Amino acid sequence: QVQLVESGGGLVQAGGSLRLSCAASGLLFSTSVMGWFRQAPGKEREFVGGISWTGGSTYYRDSQRGRFTISRDNAKNTVYLQMNSLKPEDTAVYYCAAKITGGAITGGAARYDYWGQGTQVTVSS
Repeated sequence: QVQLVESGGGLVQAGGSLRLSCAASGLLFSTSVMGWFRQAPGKEREFVGGISWTGGSTYYRDSQRGRFTISRDNAKNTVYLQMNSLKPEDTAVYYCAAKITGGAITGGAARYDYWGQGTQVTVSS
């Protein structure tokens, strides 16, 4: 059974930082492209960024580039999302997702095979 479990969310003031983790089990993590998405109330789920199966390539949505960093530890089957300089508009439920076919990083949610349950991030002004 595949499981993706996010952790690390919480309440932070604007300008602060959070580090989200996503622990994977039941899949071949080391060959999976991993993505982070978020969904704010009343809005569609949007791509935050992704990382290749080697960790050698990352891609970010423009609004997150420079503030967010995705990394992975294949030995721990875990992917991370480091978020700095947080803004109130970053408030959302954050999800990690796995694309087990590998290949290129993609922002298309439909291309991902498995999803975590999400973790809430709230940024206060």
